[in-house]
Amino acid sequence: MNSERDSETTFDEDSQPNDEEVPYSDDETEDELDIPPPVEPEQNRINREVEVTRDTLRKECGWQVKANDCAFYEQPQFMKTAYLCLKKSKYAGNAIKTYKYNPITFLPLNLFEQFKRVANFYFLVLLILQCIPQITTLSWYTTLIPLLLVLGITAIKDLVDDIARHRMDNEINNRTCDVIKDGRFENTKWKDIKVGDIIRLRKNAFIPADILLLSTSEPNSLCYVETAELDGETNLKFKMSLEVTDRYLHQEGALAAFDGLIECEEPNNRLDKFTGTLKWKGKSYALDADKILLRGCKIRNTDVCHGLVIFAGADTKIMKNSGKTRFKRTKIDSLMNYMVYTIFVLLILASAGLAIGHTYWEQQIGNSSWYLYDGKDETPATRGFFNFWGYIIVLNTMVPISLYVSVEVIRLGQSYFINWDLQMYYPEKDTAARARTTTLNEQLGQIHYIFSDKTGTLTQNIMAFKKCCINGQSYGTCRDKTGQELHHPEQVDFSWNMYADGKLTFHDQYLIEQIRSGKEPEIRQFFFLLAICHTVMVDASDGELSYQAASPDEGALVTAARNFGFAFLSRTQNTITISEMGTVKTYEVLAILDFNSDRKRMSVITREPDGAIKLYCKGADTVIYERLHPRNPTKHATQEALDIFANETLRTLCLCYKDISEEEYEAWNKKFMAASVATRNRDEALDKVYEEIERNLILLGATAIEDKLQDGVPETISKLAKADIKIWVLTGDKKETAENIGFSCELLTDETTIHYGEDISALLQTRLENQRNVVGSNTNSSQRSNDPFFESGRNRALIITGSWLNEILLEKKKKKKKLLKLKFPRTAEEKQKEMESKRRAELVKEQQQQNFVDLACECSAVICCRVTPKQKAMVVDLVKKYKKAITLAIGDGANDVNMIKTAHIGVGISGQEGMQAVMSSDYSFGQFRFLQRLLLVHGRWSYIRMCKFLRYFFYKNFAFTLVHFWYSFFNGYSAQTAYEDWFITLYNVLYSSLPVLLVGLLDQDVSDKLSIRFPALYVSGQRDLLFNYRKFFESLLHGALSSLIIFFIPYGAYLQTMGQDGEAPSDYQSFAVTAASSLIIAVNFQMGLDTSYWTFVNAFSIFGSIALYFGIMFDLHSAGIHVLFPAAFQFTGTAPNALRQPYLWLTIILSVALCLLPVVALRFLSMTIWPSESEKVQKNRKKFKAEEEKWKRRQSVFRRGISGRRSAYAFSHQRGYADLIASGRIIRKRRASLTAVLGNNLSEVRQAEEAS
Repeated sequence: MNSERDSETTFDEDSQPNDEEVPYSDDETEDELDIPPPVEPEQNRINREVEVTRDTLRKECGWQVKANDCAFYEQPQFMKTAYLCLKKSKYAGNAIKTYKYNPITFLPLNLFEQFKRVANFYFLVLLILQCIPQITTLSWYTTLIPLLLVLGITAIKDLVDDIARHRMDNEINNRTCDVIKDGRFENTKWKDIKVGDIIRLRKNAFIPADILLLSTSEPNSLCYVETAELDGETNLKFKMSLEVTDRYLHQEGALAAFDGLIECEEPNNRLDKFTGTLKWKGKSYALDADKILLRGCKIRNTDVCHGLVIFAGADTKIMKNSGKTRFKRTKIDSLMNYMVYTIFVLLILASAGLAIGHTYWEQQIGNSSWYLYDGKDETPATRGFFNFWGYIIVLNTMVPISLYVSVEVIRLGQSYFINWDLQMYYPEKDTAARARTTTLNEQLGQIHYIFSDKTGTLTQNIMAFKKCCINGQSYGTCRDKTGQELHHPEQVDFSWNMYADGKLTFHDQYLIEQIRSGKEPEIRQFFFLLAICHTVMVDASDGELSYQAASPDEGALVTAARNFGFAFLSRTQNTITISEMGTVKTYEVLAILDFNSDRKRMSVITREPDGAIKLYCKGADTVIYERLHPRNPTKHATQEALDIFANETLRTLCLCYKDISEEEYEAWNKKFMAASVATRNRDEALDKVYEEIERNLILLGATAIEDKLQDGVPETISKLAKADIKIWVLTGDKKETAENIGFSCELLTDETTIHYGEDISALLQTRLENQRNVVGSNTNSSQRSNDPFFESGRNRALIITGSWLNEILLEKKKKKKKLLKLKFPRTAEEKQKEMESKRRAELVKEQQQQNFVDLACECSAVICCRVTPKQKAMVVDLVKKYKKAITLAIGDGANDVNMIKTAHIGVGISGQEGMQAVMSSDYSFGQFRFLQRLLLVHGRWSYIRMCKFLRYFFYKNFAFTLVHFWYSFFNGYSAQTAYEDWFITLYNVLYSSLPVLLVGLLDQDVSDKLSIRFPALYVSGQRDLLFNYRKFFESLLHGALSSLIIFFIPYGAYLQTMGQDGEAPSDYQSFAVTAASSLIIAVNFQMGLDTSYWTFVNAFSIFGSIALYFGIMFDLHSAGIHVLFPAAFQFTGTAPNALRQPYLWLTIILSVALCLLPVVALRFLSMTIWPSESEKVQKNRKKFKAEEEKWKRRQSVFRRGISGRRSAYAFSHQRGYADLIASGRIIRKRRASLTAVLGNNLSEVRQAEEAS
């Protein structure tokens, strides 16, 4: 039993997670995982191999693409059933569809969706009931008019939203590119592209579908692509076609005649993998991801490329990664629905009670009172039954139909306020904040967790050279030419350098003076190393140098060397040309020792013009220091500088060199050549040879690059943390880089205790075992197993990679054991055992995931790095599932779309990485810093306004409706209304709607500046303090008490009363007018008491609503309208006669006073004795306004003697271009670009080449 348990819970020790690798793709099959096969019997092995071969063939043949052959895809095996007997091709078209309606389906679908709302369907049923004469006591128009209003406004809003989606879809679908049709390239819209088409793309064009690269205008059919839309990286990546297609498929005729067949994997979401075969001219050619261009990428530095469409439209990898579009609803929406159900129950109970009362009354009084006979011989039970439905109609305003349309109007207005907020406008990109949905505004005030991407979201994705340490001396501070510190920074003048790009910001004049004087040769050697030790490619056009690097860090270093006088100009297969302080020299490159994630360094071996051989190396400090010569006098000083740079959250690299003798190089080169042609374990052999030469290095210094944060990121994170919002960073970047950014944006500090995947794995494993051991034991033991993971009082952070995440959450896929895969039927016992085993495994997995979420939530910051798009969504979903918390995801790339769709609220940043995230988001803006205003101002205000609106709305409807309930006890439970019909119709539409709408749109407890200054005010929304079931029942009780006063005060005042003119004012119609007048004045003044932010509009709406009521009432009670419509207007002269009695006015004043004075008293006591945080700030707002102190960013503490170095070495995630450079495949055959760049210096280059 124990061994069985261990097999379920222990991790796979044979394959420890690799922090440098992104884990396998989300839907990767087990057969593709590199797991060594277990030892098994021979017959089982044969059976398994046959089955695997069959499975592999089936998988490989699952997707077939024939070039230039439309008829191929109409074969029966490529058709699938779409609906009933209708069939369609399994190959998707290239059109993208995100809209919901078309002109034919809009009306039926929209009405169907609206009547799925319980309240709308209820009022439809109510309207039908009102058409039955035996039941209704109200006219049908009292329900029809509000229902049509609600349906119409909602339909118009949905139509406007869907038209915007249509426009966006059309914009993308109507883009064009060249497609071969009838043997020639024709300009074709994206939506008309089909699988199997040959397309031609030009420089800077977006790729319309997933295509196989056939040929390009570059040497060896190389193609440079920018994948920012997919993975968030703006550095270029290269793709290369098959050699056979590069050789034959360049001309239009050859491309039109191409008839190759591709057999490959089915459409999936794996961005980094592709498996397939091209069959052409009787031969087969293996295909991999390096030969596939994905939709969403952009062609760069390649004039023309040709490709074959493999996956189109919804089958493309970018669309497969976008996740499902989820219908998002706010927490208040769900709560409001439950409250409406509660009101339904109350309505049914009240109606049933009053119907029973009527039945009893009929038996006791009605049957024996001859003057009440109505000519209908119905039993008391029948009358009671009809009266039940009559009260359902009379009391229907307990479920307010105008509630939903009012909520929609308020949300729409709040969305426009977000769109119009100039403080969230980003002028550099002309980007305004945009609420792309109108249904989630108040949820912005309830966020508990924010999940943020790193690249392009927290950072600008722009690297800048900031500082350096050369020969133990640090440079980069503000100094003049003599080395004296300057109080005001002055930009360095690079005008002396003809190759300077003018974009580098640098303030150390002293370094420039040292470079130009040449007094310290180490400084020139330092920048020379930066110019020569790299795999950057140069492109020159119109006399301008343009660098293309495998990582933005490397590009920043080469650009810095260029600005400081050492410009990389060009390279060939075995030479590199550099301008050294205006002198152009060419060096022979003997070897390039490329970077990889294990080496964390790269080197080049060059031969100087004088014949000397040197090795130049740059890499992470941790690996460089292990390989330094024992005698390095600047080692300690450089290490101190590295600590300072790291403490400033700069990304560091160490630079070093080594002189190599001719004999040493010859001996090493033989080993290098042997390793280069090794057929097995070539990479390992090369790494071993590299190790031999990269020893006894001489340290030159270190560079410090800033991965520029967006403006205001640390301040924003600090504010959000004070609002008790936890921020998790989910990124595909390296662990070191992500950690470094964590320090930069102050998610992490030097006081933070950081836990890594390997640390928490043991903790979680122990906790899981403890939880399983206490199953069946007492409750206290169970509680002990759920104790906190860490001691309180310390600031902790979790940094975990995608590989460890899969390992810990038991998501790691394992190769299925097929040892007993024999064709014998399984017994019921075996099936039961297998099901039980799966159930136990699922329970273990669920418990482990819950433990991980509990542990992570104990940390003040969580950084998940090297994670896939689906893992990002999984982390968000786990927090939603186990913490029941409101989540927000923010990102700017296509790899963030799944996360954005999974979170309760998705925010897209219009940045470096295209519009995929924005298109899938609920809100968008230009900079991360605007998030604090979106949440702390707009979100909090929206939440407060909506809560205040709902509390008041329920109150005013209960106060209005329950008067009917009290009146029933005095009219024989006959379902007679206490008000005039027209008052009932117009109460929610005109008399009480405007003040509450304006409060829902405009009210604010404190100003926007104070909202940001005091983030703790946000907590009320997270804790649901302003609207919950308690607040709902308080509103219900408040409304019930008000209705009691509004009914019984006039009732008591009218009892046995005589007017001044001798007439009794205590008739039914005068009573209805008095009660209605008291109600209107009371509920509108109550809204005034609830208003925190008074404007002229608010005041006008309150007094205007009261005036409107009296104006309309006098018109409806006039004799003229009665003459025109005698049946509809029966209160002729009631208002003028009743309201001329001072006694009635005193009754109205008394009713209103008794409704409001207790509320005023309670508010006063509450604000005096138990003031809320908001009320405290409100009370001192003048004082705070006078202070206007700006929040100052705290300085991180640097502690001497403690190394704060984070080895955030600046390299790409993948190998550089070394293999391509060394093989010559990447080098252009023509060198016109060098002539364009050098001009008159060309002769110097030729002389240098001859000399070498």
